[in-house]
Amino acid sequence: MSGGSMMRQVWRFIPSRRFGQVWLRHFMVWRKTAAASLAGSLGEPFLYLVGLGYGLGRFVGMIGDMDYLVYVASGILAANSMNTATFEAVYGGFTRMVRQNTFHAMLATPLTVADVVAGEVVWAATRSLIAGVAIFIVAMLLDAFPPQAAIMALPVVFLSGLTFGAMAMVVTAISPGYDFFLYYFTLVTTPMFLFCGVFYPVASLPSLVQFLVSSLPLTHVVALVRPAGHGRLPEEIGMNLAVIAIYAMISFVAAVALVRRRIIV
Repeated sequence: MSGGSMMRQVWRFIPSRRFGQVWLRHFMVWRKTAAASLAGSLGEPFLYLVGLGYGLGRFVGMIGDMDYLVYVASGILAANSMNTATFEAVYGGFTRMVRQNTFHAMLATPLTVADVVAGEVVWAATRSLIAGVAIFIVAMLLDAFPPQAAIMALPVVFLSGLTFGAMAMVVTAISPGYDFFLYYFTLVTTPMFLFCGVFYPVASLPSLVQFLVSSLPLTHVVALVRPAGHGRLPEEIGMNLAVIAIYAMISFVAAVALVRRRIIV
């Protein structure tokens, strides 16, 4: 393969600024049902926060130097960024790609596949951020978070949304139907939700499980959000950010390649 041909192949995976038009289109559609969407995104995390933070928290008390309400609130904030981005990218993305043929219509314009996928991923991250702000406000009203914690915690929520949105787009690109997503939820997101430190320290798990869990992106999101939500600077910021970013980049490239193969080839 010549150098010029190789460069053209690389550029196919790099979105242009036009991906913002995809994001804007999704925002304008979402705005019509924003209230119902926010209620759905906030309902389950709110129940976890109140039920576990106050219910189970009365028995657990403290984990380390952190009250359990604060501990579980930061975990819920991190986990919700995964769940919100995932649901938007799989159900919303699949509907737009297959049922409504929105992707085909977009590709009839100067938009590229990379632009469309980037717009989907950034929109999924935006949905995570919107839901994260709502959860943060509720947690702040319950005295779980200090207001200044938003400066550190919410950017991590957005980055997490990018990562899990890109991962979910890979699943969307290969899915034959909506039922296929249950495999992803059962095998990927639910284990992360249960084992990546959302509700209890990863250190309490067996050594082999700790090793496996340490390679999962949600573990590193929690490691960044939890101290930030407590008003402290996270440890090993560079390593945690690097793991999250690597998942995002690899997943994005895979999603672009798979969406292109499904729609164009």
